[in-house]
Amino acid sequence: MTSFLSSVIRDLKTQVPDLSALTFILPSKRAGSFLRMEISRQTENPVFSPSILSIEEFSEKISQLSTLDNTTTLFEFYSIYKETTPEDQIEDFENFTNWAQTLIHDFNEIDRYLIPADRIFSYLSEIQDINHWSLGPNKTDLVKNYLAFWKKLPEFYEILKTKLLQREIGYQGLVYKTAAEKIEEYARLHGKTYIFLGFNALNTAEQYMIQKMLEHGAKIYWDIDEVHFKDTHHDVSLFIREYAKNWPYYQTNTLNTISSNYNTAKNIEITGIAKSIGQAKYVAEILSKMTPAQMGSTALVLGDESLLMPVLTSLPENVPALNITMGYPLKFSQFSSLFDMLFQIFKTGETTFYYKDVISILSNSVIQKVTNNRSNSIILQIKEKNLLYLTHRQIAELFGDDSSSLIALLFPKEALDPPGTIIILKDLVTHLKSHFTPEKDPLNLEFLYHYHELINKLEQLVQEYPHIKSIASLYTFYKEINSTQAVDFQGKPFQGLQLMGMLESRVLDFETVILTSVDEGTLPAGKSNNSFIPYELKKSFGLPTYKEKDAVYTYHFYHLLQRAKNIYLLHNTDNESQMGGEKSRFLLQLEIEKQPHHNLTFKMVTPGVPPVTEELEEVEKTPEILNKIKHLAERGFSPSALTTYIRNPLDFYKQYILGIRDKDEVEETVAYNTLGTVVHDSLETFYSPLENQVLKQEHIADFKARVTGEVKLQFEKTYSKAPLSRGKNLLIFEVAKRYINNFLKMESREMENGNLIEIKQIETNLKIPLAISQLDFPVAIRGKVDRVDVVNGTLRIIDYKTGKVEQSQLEIIDWEELTTDYNKYAKPFQVLMYALMLLEDSPSKYPVEAGVISFKNLKSGFLKFGKKEQPRDKNKQCLVDEEILENFKVQLKNLIIEICDPKIPFLEKEIKTSYGNF
Repeated sequence: MTSFLSSVIRDLKTQVPDLSALTFILPSKRAGSFLRMEISRQTENPVFSPSILSIEEFSEKISQLSTLDNTTTLFEFYSIYKETTPEDQIEDFENFTNWAQTLIHDFNEIDRYLIPADRIFSYLSEIQDINHWSLGPNKTDLVKNYLAFWKKLPEFYEILKTKLLQREIGYQGLVYKTAAEKIEEYARLHGKTYIFLGFNALNTAEQYMIQKMLEHGAKIYWDIDEVHFKDTHHDVSLFIREYAKNWPYYQTNTLNTISSNYNTAKNIEITGIAKSIGQAKYVAEILSKMTPAQMGSTALVLGDESLLMPVLTSLPENVPALNITMGYPLKFSQFSSLFDMLFQIFKTGETTFYYKDVISILSNSVIQKVTNNRSNSIILQIKEKNLLYLTHRQIAELFGDDSSSLIALLFPKEALDPPGTIIILKDLVTHLKSHFTPEKDPLNLEFLYHYHELINKLEQLVQEYPHIKSIASLYTFYKEINSTQAVDFQGKPFQGLQLMGMLESRVLDFETVILTSVDEGTLPAGKSNNSFIPYELKKSFGLPTYKEKDAVYTYHFYHLLQRAKNIYLLHNTDNESQMGGEKSRFLLQLEIEKQPHHNLTFKMVTPGVPPVTEELEEVEKTPEILNKIKHLAERGFSPSALTTYIRNPLDFYKQYILGIRDKDEVEETVAYNTLGTVVHDSLETFYSPLENQVLKQEHIADFKARVTGEVKLQFEKTYSKAPLSRGKNLLIFEVAKRYINNFLKMESREMENGNLIEIKQIETNLKIPLAISQLDFPVAIRGKVDRVDVVNGTLRIIDYKTGKVEQSQLEIIDWEELTTDYNKYAKPFQVLMYALMLLEDSPSKYPVEAGVISFKNLKSGFLKFGKKEQPRDKNKQCLVDEEILENFKVQLKNLIIEICDPKIPFLEKEIKTSYGNF
């Protein structure tokens, strides 16, 4: 393969004896390195390197202006805006940036295309006047101000241009326009020594400058293929055809250099892969089959540059060397996420910090490193204590004195302004730097150095321009600067695999090309309109539209293919992607316009996923597990443990044998089990002093007066001391009060109806031995009964439920089903177990009933356990007598024997319905 640069140098050597006297102008700096290498290859004797400039550098040289970045231009524009706008109409800087960035983009385009600003702004103002929504003769103040804004655009433009030129600076468009104004004299003196290479889409200023240079002896080499140049409908040659037709230079000169490479033999593989990560993995598979020599002439081009890290982490071991031209974006570093989170906290202006923000910062890998992972223990404490909002002092106390300086930077005591934020960030970078060493953390130190420069630039902007008055505005500029910064990779530029973005591939040629993300919306990028100038006006004045932008992408795409022999084009098939998995129109063009010598193959690649069989898990009982079961039996089986086994033996194994519990998480909204605990504990506080006493109306009245305070106290103990005065937590707080008040009203009505209620026990812990002859170790059962009372001579064993329970859920028919169907019989199992423990411990002289009081079904009162013979029987046995207890004891023992049987594994059940209410 003869590359474009090689053919140009060979041609120039036949015309110019000394290449070092020339100045080459290229579309990008990247191509300059390859040009120097090509000159060295074709030069036998030592020579001085020629001067090589990008078109931007050439424009700066001619105009003698320094190019401003977009951020600084915005600040300069705001100064002019304030000077030319009545004080009562001036917007703050944050609102100003919302429209000013678009306007600066339009100024840039107008100047780059050498359009008379007064004419286009005059047209634009008249269009707005026609389009405004008030068609009556008397315009409102809103409409007047709206139209006045458009009439002021020429004034904004002229003053900004004048001010920048006085300081010998300018945004890119102004630099180009000034260069075009000065090019005549410069071309007359230096035209013969300039060579322009590899250009395609030129703005009007660039066209004018190059034509003037050509008139005075300069040369230009175009890189276009004969197939595309002769096809008048193909966008690859859209611009170059226009130049060949309209430039006066080409009335007497031929076009250099039209090649015939595109229609040569090529192997083109078009592959569809789901997800970006799938493309990265497939790239690795392609590279793994290449030899080192093949990789030396291979370009891996990322259509979507966010694929850089997935590709880098997926590269195979056989890649001998790698040259990365795009740099590692600073915004992808771990420091970027830390600074983003800090800005989010600072801009709230609060001195108490939301727990999620605190945890996000403490879980950042940088903070974990500098605190020696102590931040993880602090996160656990926040979750355990359920701290929703934390002050600087609380966080400092959790850490202790050794981290006080870091905590002061991460969680300031006072609200910050932009200068204060700059100081905090500078001190934080210095603090973090002290925890990294060049030997172990060179990359982190490199990142910190770039952030040090970034923050210094922010500080300079804040000092020079007093427009940034809020941290939100400061954060806007931080993000803009951060998004454009990158850490350069080090490597040998001409060895091994070349990894680059689409724009870095300009002027360069490779035998093998791997191009990712060839998707509609990426290549080409699609329609976008970041401009105040409507489409029709752009067409009238020759400004670029999406049509021209698509043509630029078309040229870059086909240029990559022009001299390549082996081409891999990857596109995303995921229908949830940006454009719904639609492959690029370029791929369809390749298929429709297939050249005779092109070998096109189409593939769909899916990752190898092993079949996953849905099998119920089974755990055999080892000697260690059996020892754990014996220990659990001796300690005592609780109703919740046994019902967990009934529901799913595997859950019992995980919770009670392995001890696996749910991790503590901060309850931002009160959880349902927390609500239940609050209700239980509040009633325990009220009723415990009344054990062995008769309940009276005076007691109920006292309880009602204390409900609000007691519920608040229990929430503080169980949930958090954070206020429950708003949002869902306020509603749940009111629900807890309502539950208790309704329960107390029910108690009051019972007494009004003549029922005598004697409180016997409240929240009593019970434990009894259970003799099982089949087992050679002691077994006990234990539990905590919510309430035991005597009503009109009947002992009631009561279990509180904050969920809704119906009477039918406490009735059983067949004793055999009691330990097999959790959803139907969990509640009677629990209340019978409480009854068994209570009566075995102290037999009752009263008839006994056991049941549930449901706080969501208080109108039904006390829901009693009942035994029926048939499903439709209206009669049922509600008293818990010896026969009931003996039948229950049989089922209980069988269940425990099954749990302790070494031959019966813990077998997972398929649960399709909810677990119900505990």
